[in-house]
Amino acid sequence: MPECFIYPKGYKSFLSLEETEKAIADIKQFFQTYLSAQLKLRRVTAPLFLKGGTGINDDLNGIEKPVSFIPRGMDNVIAEVPQSLAKWKRLMLADYSIPFGYGLYTDMNAIRPDEIPDTIHSYYVDQWDWELAIDPNNRNLDFLKKIVNKIYATLLATEFLVYESYPEIQPILPEEIIFMHAEDLYERFPDKTPAEREQLIAREYGAVFIIGIGHPLQDGTPHDGRAPDYDDWSTETKPGYHGLNGDIIVWNPVLERAFELSSMGIRVNKEALVRQLSMRQCEERKDLLFHRRLLNGELPESIGGGIGQSRLCMFFLRKAHIGEVQASLWPDSIITECIKHNIQLM
Repeated sequence: MPECFIYPKGYKSFLSLEETEKAIADIKQFFQTYLSAQLKLRRVTAPLFLKGGTGINDDLNGIEKPVSFIPRGMDNVIAEVPQSLAKWKRLMLADYSIPFGYGLYTDMNAIRPDEIPDTIHSYYVDQWDWELAIDPNNRNLDFLKKIVNKIYATLLATEFLVYESYPEIQPILPEEIIFMHAEDLYERFPDKTPAEREQLIAREYGAVFIIGIGHPLQDGTPHDGRAPDYDDWSTETKPGYHGLNGDIIVWNPVLERAFELSSMGIRVNKEALVRQLSMRQCEERKDLLFHRRLLNGELPESIGGGIGQSRLCMFFLRKAHIGEVQASLWPDSIITECIKHNIQLM
């Protein structure tokens, strides 16, 4: 995604710092409770670091480097701070013997040093990572949409909670989220960039789930990047259309732009993993721990994703900068601009 430096003119937060802290706690408690009931998820504890060289840590678009260190007393081990837990969660589904129709979620705290900090991005990432074990027969778009609708229902309920506590923050989400494949979006706006397409469709509908993130479109480039070994973005769902994954994007009225809240998808099976590793020319990953277990049939079919905690709080509380809802590190230039535009960073 392109860099995003937006400082709304005349901005004033609806809530004081003290009210913001309370609202954040209320949103996080309500959202995770409601979501876990909707999707039948059990809470598990997330690791703060993982053993490197196992393929478990997420490499996101395939180019980001995780923060790493050598633990004292373990000279032959490199520990990595997670960038996300997409693969780890699927291992936990197997290791906890979670049956079809049930899953898990966790509070994931990540450090992404390659991120460019701006209005909506930070070196620090906090999200709910969730994973649901599914029957192989549910590897289809109808099931993906069913799960997206449950997540969206949770968003609507949370927005109403905020309105009940702070009536000055009016609900703005539409009653239903629309679904659009990245190919359809390309055909509708062929002369626009992917970011510009998201901008136009989010402004029009208010909330959209864009299907098929990662597979090349008609012009040979993907709508956005996706690693080859967690989401299934290459399965053909109808002629010319690929992907069992996508992003939930809403219209943010404070920033006046499209605003991604969640990335999710049905995960790769053995066939999709082999295909996508080949497409990305990284077939050597087959020898890593996660990939071996998947190829050996030791991991369940699943669907999962991440939902940004700070992103949610920023959206629901109508904040102008993600630093208003999380404590992070910021370049001096951003701090200066925030002070100038009445934005109070935590």
